[in-house]
Amino acid sequence: MAKPCPAVILAAGASQRLGQPKSLVTVGKTTLVELAYQKLVKAGCSPVLIVTRSELSVQIMQATIGSTVVVNSEPEEGRTGSIQCGILSLAGDKGRMPRRVIIAPVDRPGWRVEHVKSLLLTANSSTLASNGRRGHPLLLDAEAIQSVLAAPAQSSLREIVSFDEVVVDGPLLGLNIDHPDDLILLKQHESSLLQMG
Repeated sequence: MAKPCPAVILAAGASQRLGQPKSLVTVGKTTLVELAYQKLVKAGCSPVLIVTRSELSVQIMQATIGSTVVVNSEPEEGRTGSIQCGILSLAGDKGRMPRRVIIAPVDRPGWRVEHVKSLLLTANSSTLASNGRRGHPLLLDAEAIQSVLAAPAQSSLREIVSFDEVVVDGPLLGLNIDHPDDLILLKQHESSLLQMG
């Protein structure tokens, strides 16, 4: 039986434009970080790590019982730095890098469990696509993991990794919670986002 694929939730952003921590934004009776965690677990990912900033770590631990929370001490360096923190934490004290890892930014909640399962069927680094638009989560293969670890923390992932596209039916893949207006969209699509299928 194949080992489960680990996953890293990126939740270390400062959320300056939004005015509140994105990971703790509520969706129904849950939060964005809890929703992402539950969907990744249901998709079969294990372990699921959440990379955040120190001031949010306790609240995120309380919202995602069973997860591993990793603090990025330099979150202002950007998402690639947070991905590096997550991958190095997955390697742990044994120093064994994962062969694959799912990366899920907390502020991109428009994906479903079945989308992650589609990514897990691919061999190469892949991203979701719907209606000609790319979305998250994404899958890094072993070669991409090494490239990410070797890159400067401020690098854009698009500059480091070439992704295959996994085309799915995902009308909400483009949903990005970045600005107060986005919370209105989030509320309008709340019931769709809470579906675990």
